[in-house]
Amino acid sequence: MRTALAESGAPVRLGGPEDAVGGVVPALVVRPADTAAAARVLTATDRHGAASVFRGGGTALDWGAPPRSADLLVETVGLRGIEHTAEDLVVTVGAGTPVSELVDVLAGAGQKLSVDPVRAGGTVGGMVATGVCGPRRLLHGALRDLVIGMTVVRADGVVARTGGRVVKNVAGYDLAKLHTGALGTLGLVASVTFRTHPAPPALRTVTAPVPSAARGERMAAALRALTIVPSAVVLDRTSRGRAYLAVVLEGTAEGMDARVAETLAALGGGEVAERLPEGWGLVPERGTLVFLSGPPAGSVAAAARTCESARTVGADVRVRGSAASGALYAAFAPGTGATAVGEVLARARSLPEWSATVLRAEPDVHGAGIDLWGTVPGLPLMRAVKDSLDPGHRLAPGRFTGGI
Repeated sequence: MRTALAESGAPVRLGGPEDAVGGVVPALVVRPADTAAAARVLTATDRHGAASVFRGGGTALDWGAPPRSADLLVETVGLRGIEHTAEDLVVTVGAGTPVSELVDVLAGAGQKLSVDPVRAGGTVGGMVATGVCGPRRLLHGALRDLVIGMTVVRADGVVARTGGRVVKNVAGYDLAKLHTGALGTLGLVASVTFRTHPAPPALRTVTAPVPSAARGERMAAALRALTIVPSAVVLDRTSRGRAYLAVVLEGTAEGMDARVAETLAALGGGEVAERLPEGWGLVPERGTLVFLSGPPAGSVAAAARTCESARTVGADVRVRGSAASGALYAAFAPGTGATAVGEVLARARSLPEWSATVLRAEPDVHGAGIDLWGTVPGLPLMRAVKDSLDPGHRLAPGRFTGGI
């Protein structure tokens, strides 16, 4: 297969421990320079029946389940480029482009991608493949809601394009959303087209401590009753007892003082800053990480229950995320044992209408056979999609739910 890969024009080398994906070391590593080269690479792997996994910035290689096999690691860092049509509020970005580079280009035009990345140093392709985003999803939706087009290389090497470069164009929307969050199990994302938004001229962050879960629920309810339209309402709670709510307000300078005053009244006081807190939206880089999702009105109680469960089993956990969207991340301290993680996970899944997905697990958690996904009602349909787009099950096999 190495000869066939070399014929694609992409550099090929032997894989090593530093290339491991979920602990699985690929036999070969290839770095295509563009979409056409990536298509030739996947055509060759399809012909040889080889299993492929993908890597961008390498910040999420331990997310999901370990792949069953990895004959080839395809690096996407060569798939770079930004085509920004500022007047249309649209940008097309190569999958290998660092997210930080995209942020800088948009900022230079007075615009932004309304997504808070959860990992530092990642690429656009990796951000889309994991599909997660930070607290400001409240105002403009999750990452998948900002995708209006995508270029993907299928498992057989065929290049498929969905959507377009116009916000009103909805053709292929569902296909693009399928690839968002699929961990590279349905195809290689080569480029993505996003809708952008104007950067707000003013920003305020109002932060207040939460002395108890009951008080936190009242604070959150008071915020929901306001008409201030925040960009984010963040809940941050640790199993050691510390908790706070942070409300982000964005918009014009006119009226900002009044919005801040309303927010302070709802929270019963607090501190006001003209910037986002340090490390905004980022999750810890190490330790088991769980995504909790449920009714927004239950966010405070879910966070409190998760932290209490952790204390009961002697674990250290921090729950942080968008309380107003019902999207929280529970980060366990590195080295937390599989038994403790499993117990906290089971209690979180017992909460009515809440789900708990393990985004990243430490090796002993994988080794204990803990269910990363929980109940997935749409699993039969997801299997059918996998069978259709990757009939040989050669793209990151086993990395996603149900062994997909």
